[in-house]
Amino acid sequence: MAKGYRRVDRDQPFLFPPDMREWLPARHAVWLVIEAVRRLDTRAFHARRRTGGAGTAGYDPDMMLTLLVWAYASGVTSSRRIERLCQQDVAFRVICAGHLPGHVTIARFRQQFAETAASLFAQVLLLCASLGMGQVGTVALDGTKIAASASKDASRAEEGLRKLAREMAAAHAAADAAEDDLFGEGKRGDDDPGDPFTRAERVTAALASLQGEREAREAAERAKAEEQLRAARAGAPAGGRPAAGAEVELARANLARQEDAAQARWGAWAAGKGPRHRPPALPQESGKVRAALARVERALAAQAGREAARQAAGAEPRRNVTDPASRLMPVRGGGFTQGCNAQNVTSEDGLVIATRLTQDTTDTQWYEPMISDAAAAAAAMAEAGGPGGGTIGLVLADAGYLSGDNLACPGPGRLIATGKRRALEEAA
Repeated sequence: MAKGYRRVDRDQPFLFPPDMREWLPARHAVWLVIEAVRRLDTRAFHARRRTGGAGTAGYDPDMMLTLLVWAYASGVTSSRRIERLCQQDVAFRVICAGHLPGHVTIARFRQQFAETAASLFAQVLLLCASLGMGQVGTVALDGTKIAASASKDASRAEEGLRKLAREMAAAHAAADAAEDDLFGEGKRGDDDPGDPFTRAERVTAALASLQGEREAREAAERAKAEEQLRAARAGAPAGGRPAAGAEVELARANLARQEDAAQARWGAWAAGKGPRHRPPALPQESGKVRAALARVERALAAQAGREAARQAAGAEPRRNVTDPASRLMPVRGGGFTQGCNAQNVTSEDGLVIATRLTQDTTDTQWYEPMISDAAAAAAAMAEAGGPGGGTIGLVLADAGYLSGDNLACPGPGRLIATGKRRALEEAA
């Protein structure tokens, strides 16, 4: 039984050990991160720093990079929280060697980090390979929906963005007029530099993204429609699904061809050509003509349906005014989240050897690019002394990657699921 409580004496003077290596156990993960960054080629960071001039000495880029890597590995992505942890957390203090970078410094360095992340990722893979990691006999490919720091309620269709831009422009003009009355025309009235990336700029970026996507989609559809129409007029209609802008015209062209052919058959029979005991069907009664006419009606109905869908606000493409680069992503269990679709290829021993952040809601089109990236990474790791011969043996992927192209494209052997587990069990 305890004899009493431990004494709580906050006035008792004591010191940390004078050697930082004694602050944390030798096997603490922070020492591994520090050593790993020390082995990376960080010349790209040093090239962006200016030293030797007037002013306070800057922070070592290697230290700042280590700080970000440790923060992200710890699930911390806020510059202000990282600043606080540099004051309060022993591991963060060890990384900074007692220095206290502010959140503005951390945020500026993060912007530089984003530009060179790909090269650092490749270097980390080679370092892992030299340590014996990266078993690529079997790799797994999957997509993961990553939530953005933005609400899906902040998404707007093109007309909604235009309306918001007009409202913000009107509010801006009204605010300028009020401040001119208050401070005098031509005077600022304060020294606030303002937000470097304002809501108005985000709205403009979102609207530009929507317009660019729409224009690219319409240009691709026009080119496909023109090619199909050229082939149809030349008498050699192209196969495949008709372009949205040419569906009706192609159906009408097919109807005209069938009517001409039926009329030619009837005219030849009437002129005494062909068997007399079995006259051809009249052009208006021909089965091929009736089928072509039904195709025209279906094309007209599909065109009307697309137009109605475009007019429905819920069917229009949308952009988020908080994070224009994010998209509405369907998630498991139903519903949507605002974010991105991260594609990852993972080795047998849990090492991510290829990764991309995409804006696509589906995975299908990313099978071939991701396996190509993974194959290149496997070869590079083998050259660095990694395990295996640098060749991927087998790829595992879920039903989201199932397509004829993905099954037939060049590359390593693959097992792609043909459906979800529940659906396969029900079909068995």
